[in-house]
Amino acid sequence: MTIRIRVEIPADAPATRRVHMAAFPGPEEADLVDALRRDAAWVPALSVVAVDERDLIVGHVLLTRLQVGDGDGLSLAPVAVAPEWQRKGVGTALVQAALAAAEAAGERLVVVLGDPGYYGRFGFEPASRHRISGPFEVPDEYFQVLPLTGAEGGPQGVCRYPAPFAAV
Repeated sequence: MTIRIRVEIPADAPATRRVHMAAFPGPEEADLVDALRRDAAWVPALSVVAVDERDLIVGHVLLTRLQVGDGDGLSLAPVAVAPEWQRKGVGTALVQAALAAAEAAGERLVVVLGDPGYYGRFGFEPASRHRISGPFEVPDEYFQVLPLTGAEGGPQGVCRYPAPFAAV
């Protein structure tokens, strides 16, 4: 079984929703993706899917804009892989592709709230090391950032997520 990674196209929306619904216990993440598509934070080139040899979507990752202090960055969320494709490297391939696309686009910073054991392998580290904080209380090691190439002097301060995240 092989997968191919590509940028999501508008016609993929129903299939990406199905992946999120299968990957998570409730509709919150799928609803979040739908709401983000309608928000100014949406960056179409940074919504990435994994497709199998039958061209069925089996995974999805999304980077959207967020405010960091007086500057901006990207939020990595959510990441979803269909249950039958989990633990096969699909999530890793999706995250790597999304981060590479962000770097190629000249972005400077990606923020994620998640497992440091998982995201640390991509280079994420506690946001506090970069004088960045989240808008909510979580253990320091779970709110992480990845400065991208040329990010020296990047934004600092409190992150403000796009409005659709308030529903999650």
